[in-house]
Amino acid sequence: MLELESSLQVAACDKPLLDQAMRLAAKLNLAPAKVVSDISRCAHPLLLYVTYQGLQLQTTGKKAPGPVWVDFLSGSVAHRRKFGGGAGQMIAKAVGVKSGVRPTVLDATAGLGKDSFVLATLGCTLSMIERSPIIHALLEDGLSRAMSDAEVVEVCCRMTLYQGNAIELMGTMDRPQVVYVDPMFPHSEKAALVKKEMRVFRDVVGDDQDSALLLEAALDTATARVVVKRARKAPLIQGRAPSYQLEGKSSRYDIYALARLHS
Repeated sequence: MLELESSLQVAACDKPLLDQAMRLAAKLNLAPAKVVSDISRCAHPLLLYVTYQGLQLQTTGKKAPGPVWVDFLSGSVAHRRKFGGGAGQMIAKAVGVKSGVRPTVLDATAGLGKDSFVLATLGCTLSMIERSPIIHALLEDGLSRAMSDAEVVEVCCRMTLYQGNAIELMGTMDRPQVVYVDPMFPHSEKAALVKKEMRVFRDVVGDDQDSALLLEAALDTATARVVVKRARKAPLIQGRAPSYQLEGKSSRYDIYALARLHS
């Protein structure tokens, strides 16, 4: 994981956004923000970048890849909302979405919020926990922008975001029917051939070394089931074996059934 205090600079792309960037830097206990208009010449390798499009996690340099940010209004997320297959999607089946049943879901590893957004689009009520303050800031910004859009405001109203350690927070919250877990596991060199911008995301988030404890806490919290998303060939999380699995081309869902889901 990156040494964020030395590697990360909060910056604004333009002077009118500097006050917003300064407030964010203070909130995250980072060095005061500055204006960076040209990322190719920035001395800091990583920016938490306040732009007119939204908050972005951006590497710098002449060959910098695209930013990591949360955008529920366009691109692949919007396409999936409109044409993604509805309740027939594997994630929907995994959490138990069916006619008359839209379970309450706690996403214990929210990340950039894509899976939570899919489930909220289908009518589920989501609580989301993200432990990284940096990723939480990106997700908070994305939700805020989406709340001003008439097409998705109803969806976003079903999503509530928290920041902290899910293992600790789950015991303080109302028990959901489903706890959803998508841990970040160490990747091999072959598996690391992903988009450069997503490598930055992994560096910031780090690997989940406490996945067994997270599963145990999830099983204590959910009233009906726990769903763990994994790479298709990845080993099970240490501990209790799943009740059954749903397998796709590249990923699978390990389902730990605890009780029958109801409306």
